[in-house]
Amino acid sequence: MASRELMRDLARNLRVARGWILAQFIGFLLIIFAGIGWTRLPDKYWWQFALSVLLPLLLLAAALMLKAGIVRRMMGESEPRVPFLWGALSLLVWIAIVWLLWALLDRWDDKIYLWAGYLNSKASAWWRARIFTYQHLSLWLSRIEWCLRWIVIPALLIPFGAASAVRAWRLRWLSTLHVVHNWRWFFAVAFFALVGVALPSHFFNGLPHGTFSAQIWAVALKLIGAYLLMFLGWTLLLAWVCALLKQQEATRL
Repeated sequence: MASRELMRDLARNLRVARGWILAQFIGFLLIIFAGIGWTRLPDKYWWQFALSVLLPLLLLAAALMLKAGIVRRMMGESEPRVPFLWGALSLLVWIAIVWLLWALLDRWDDKIYLWAGYLNSKASAWWRARIFTYQHLSLWLSRIEWCLRWIVIPALLIPFGAASAVRAWRLRWLSTLHVVHNWRWFFAVAFFALVGVALPSHFFNGLPHGTFSAQIWAVALKLIGAYLLMFLGWTLLLAWVCALLKQQEATRL
């Protein structure tokens, strides 16, 4: 029964937030194109330099508004509810935490081959030749780093970010922790990490072939497919975490 209620709540979240979902779909495309244009901005004159500084702040503000808006719409009349501005600004805290953790993982990624070589040298000759080979160790360490980046960190922080978009400093820590510990949530994050991140990354494997025009069309279609998969996965994850948060609130009443 609880699973059926969660699925109905998931469908309801997607239905009531369809306007915000459309705005997010278009808005993220505009943010991506604006971000690409930002890299091409000259800085010869003062106004060009000011624009190069101001544009990233405007893009960040737009992204925060879209994220806070869609979560608050999916959460409905959740209480206590803070003003929209505070809910959007509170997301900066969780973005900063993700950025810090990903920076640490970047350092991990830089040392994978060094660590693989060290671990391989410490194994016995039999294990070093068959199990703990350099290739195996580097592959295992890369996959652990990928799981931490795309499954563990999002699973731990997305529920807190979604809850803070509605409550900001009035966050209900214990209720949100129950969502983090829910196996349904971790399963959903792992599934959409595979569909929205791992699968699109394979679109660009292999060498290009065919005419130049065919290659352009192939790249364009792959980019569109990758964006659609990532956007679909992200939207469903937001709807799912909001359903789980509301279920947890209902059990407390």
